[in-house]
Amino acid sequence: MELGIYSFGEMLPDARTGGRQSVHDRLADLVRLAVSAEEAGLDLVALGEHHRRDFAISAPEMVLAHIAARTSRIRLSSAVTVLSTQDPVRVYQQFATLDQLSAGRAEIIAGRGAFVESYPLFGYRLEDYDALFDEKIRLLMELRDHPTVDWAGTLRPSIQHADITPQPYARPLPIWIGAGGTPASFLRAGTLGMPVFMGFFGRPEAFAGNVALYRRAAAAAGHDPATLRTGSGGHLFVGRTSQGARDDYHPYYSAYWRANNPQFANGFPRSLFDDWADGGLMVGSPQEIIDKILAHREVLGIERYIGQIDVGALPFAMSAESLELYATEVAPVVRRETASAPG
Repeated sequence: MELGIYSFGEMLPDARTGGRQSVHDRLADLVRLAVSAEEAGLDLVALGEHHRRDFAISAPEMVLAHIAARTSRIRLSSAVTVLSTQDPVRVYQQFATLDQLSAGRAEIIAGRGAFVESYPLFGYRLEDYDALFDEKIRLLMELRDHPTVDWAGTLRPSIQHADITPQPYARPLPIWIGAGGTPASFLRAGTLGMPVFMGFFGRPEAFAGNVALYRRAAAAAGHDPATLRTGSGGHLFVGRTSQGARDDYHPYYSAYWRANNPQFANGFPRSLFDDWADGGLMVGSPQEIIDKILAHREVLGIERYIGQIDVGALPFAMSAESLELYATEVAPVVRRETASAPG
């Protein structure tokens, strides 16, 4: 089973000190975490895309290219590329270039985006939210499968016998569809026979119906079940003890929700946080995290888990310690327990 980390490069003030990093320092810390993840034996580092003042990453492929130069083994992915507001040809070229630079380590997780600031920024209508993604993911698949492309759509200009360069390093570029809780996203991914990545921080049982829908749609479309890959991820903090993890993490988790949801303008209540931690939220001791990841595996059949390692703009030292526990105490057990178990 593959295990990794991801980040959006949040730029919130420190929940305890009030200090705020520069973009330069925030990106430097993300590179340090990625290097540490490789050194600790993790499989994947992924970066998300936002276009707001409180996030440092608007061009994840640029940061991933820098990480590629500092690493040699770890896989490099977006999480997610907001494909609806980007041009698929340019996305493909960027990640094929990253794949060449990294000798075959690049991937794309493409999604519609939980935040919508990129739509007006790049001149797209929110009314076309789903139609844009549907058309563009099909074009991106065409680019993956054919080096010369003829294509006609309705929301992007047609392409006539275009040679798409560069091509990836040694094999087709891996492309996943990122899905939230919308059944239509799973139906689309299954119909297209695409791997699906689920981002959530609750109990995996809530996604079991969507995964079943995904597999039924894939079978109905004639796709080989052996090609259907699933992964999951969400907010992650590993502490040495259960209580210590909750006490350390809650101020930062509260700050995250205060910044992103008006419902929690006064902060995220500790009682609710503890309820979530008792449930599916990946916060706790190494054993708690092991149990929760294995629950994802059992309920959803995942073969990949990636944790958002710095929610709430955690200080580097906290993220680094969490990553170390994740890699040295959680990952070996999860890999051992899933080595022979069916996915």
